[in-house]
Amino acid sequence: MPEGDTVWQAARRLHDALAGRVLTRSDLRVPKFATADLTGRAVLDVTPRGKHLLTRIEGNLTLHSHLRMDGAWKVFAPGQRWSGGPSHQIRAILGNADRTAVGYRLPVLELLRTTDEERVVGHLGPDLLGPDWDPEQALANLLADPARSLGEALLDQRNLAGVGNVYKSELCFLLGATPWLPVGALPADRAAKLPELAKRLLEANRDRPNRITTGHRSRPLFVYGRAPRPCLRCRTSVCVADQGDGSRERPTYWCPNCQTGPAPSTTRHRGAPRRTTN
Repeated sequence: MPEGDTVWQAARRLHDALAGRVLTRSDLRVPKFATADLTGRAVLDVTPRGKHLLTRIEGNLTLHSHLRMDGAWKVFAPGQRWSGGPSHQIRAILGNADRTAVGYRLPVLELLRTTDEERVVGHLGPDLLGPDWDPEQALANLLADPARSLGEALLDQRNLAGVGNVYKSELCFLLGATPWLPVGALPADRAAKLPELAKRLLEANRDRPNRITTGHRSRPLFVYGRAPRPCLRCRTSVCVADQGDGSRERPTYWCPNCQTGPAPSTTRHRGAPRRTTN
């Protein structure tokens, strides 16, 4: 599930493969931009912004993509067999003499002027892994609607950019609050440390192939995906229920003993998370 850390990794792979090199192959397989030809232009950089990827290209152009749940960018060497899915799922190809980047199942792909990037990412809050990170602003954004549930507030990219469904559940566990607790009811001392706690988690995982929030590779996550197995702290069965984020329902995990606050009266106890988009 792509979250801020995995998008940061994808941006780094794309930057290493494409930046500073002239494109010799360009194929955007979406109707609006199917005739766009980027060959002969150099890629300047690939920058992550929250869960968005901005591939900046010579001539004031930016290729904006978003992975959501199933999207992926794969990088291949010359002669290497492409292995990211069937060919009909390919949405973009950017290649140079040394590497080819192939975008599979990209739900968002658009070509725009670099000077117009704010149109697609200007709504985002401070980026947990970006140079604009501002913990005070992130906290102010989160507390602006005190009646909103903590889980929904964390997923709202307008508050802070980079938290997805996994980190939402893990952060709520570490704060000792259920995801349904109104964010304004979070004790002030815990609210104050929330932005930097989120930043530390994402920074710790941006260079790892597998996400870890517990510090133990054998048991990488405290609650996400663990229902109905026992809580790693108190051995109470972890619960799972659906929680909306304003647009869709997402499986949300918590420990009913370690986390205080309201929770749904009905829960699901199957271990596998329901498939969602991010």
